[in-house]
Amino acid sequence: MTTRKDIAIVGYGETPTVLRSGRSSYDLAAEALEAVLVHTGVDKDVIDGVCFAETMSETSNPFWGVYLCEQLALEPSWMQVNGLGGASTIGGVARAAAAIRDGLCETVLVLSADAQSSWPPTEQGAQRFEFQYPVGLNGPPGVFGLITQRYRHQYDLRDEALAKLAVTQRRHALMNPNGTEKLRKPLTEEQYLASPYVSEPLRTLDSVMVCDGANGMLVTSTENARRLGLRRWVHPIGYGEAVNHKGTDPLADITESGFTAAAPKAFRQAELTPGDIASVHLYDDFLIALILTLEQTGFCAVGEGSKFVLETDLSYRGTLPLNTSGGQISAGQPGLAGGGVNAVEAVRQLFGEAGERQVSDVRNAMVTGIGMIPYGKNWGVSNVLILEQP
Repeated sequence: MTTRKDIAIVGYGETPTVLRSGRSSYDLAAEALEAVLVHTGVDKDVIDGVCFAETMSETSNPFWGVYLCEQLALEPSWMQVNGLGGASTIGGVARAAAAIRDGLCETVLVLSADAQSSWPPTEQGAQRFEFQYPVGLNGPPGVFGLITQRYRHQYDLRDEALAKLAVTQRRHALMNPNGTEKLRKPLTEEQYLASPYVSEPLRTLDSVMVCDGANGMLVTSTENARRLGLRRWVHPIGYGEAVNHKGTDPLADITESGFTAAAPKAFRQAELTPGDIASVHLYDDFLIALILTLEQTGFCAVGEGSKFVLETDLSYRGTLPLNTSGGQISAGQPGLAGGGVNAVEAVRQLFGEAGERQVSDVRNAMVTGIGMIPYGKNWGVSNVLILEQP
């Protein structure tokens, strides 16, 4: 375990998540960097590595990472640009840790910024031209509608469980000043159930609202954290990742995600089990993803997600706090920076800085990421990061 505590996340920062801010990803990234520097108190010049997420608004530009360094006045000796979609933020933490251990750099800014609601999105192409666009499949909501319908056919998917997830996260978002203003309104289970279908059985309130925003974390060695005079950090002690899980199987179950492969690896590294986890911060572009993730990371058996949700207190005061910032569903999804919303919240909670929504048990936390939505399959990237106190 000591070898997994040689890396430290020493600070974080994020912008408010705003619908149609009119700002650029560069502008938002600068605000997030400033927040990280203020939070840690370190000088910008100590940053010698950067790990950026790709965006929906800027990365048709193949030099996004270099231009962003220029805009932020950074001169790193190591740079990574991740194309893992919503899995890019925690994937960035793992890559930063590897680069630090290999001596490629010492202090890494892991940063995600996107302005998807203000600027035309990048064309995703690939199989969409052949299978989705000709038949009018409505992007991610259409694909998740298929996944939800298939899960409902195979297992016991209960609408009241989905409603509980929606209401729980909305209650958390009401305590999050960085959440999207349009979503900071109370929600009842009756209102969720009455919301219209957008891709039956997917309702309007099953889905995220695409917004603008940025977030970041500072990662270094534990030794260097002490040398810099920092006194607070959390350790990334377990990580697992799966890309294109069963993508070569033409008859793969579309309800099975790469979490079935990524989660066991993360738990083995961390020497923990799901029962040891104090809070979960799960990627939540759609509510059905939460059900699938809880099952496939081992918190309950496959097909029993609804039962688990209904029987478990998922509030910030509960036995397994879930997405205590409101998650993307109720705090807003800042494009491909969306994965950072829950990751930053996990670090904030472990630092004991979540204010009125602070959880009581800050031993550890689990964060997940999801990236890319193909046609007729499950999502393309699944990753799991486990954080622990010193």
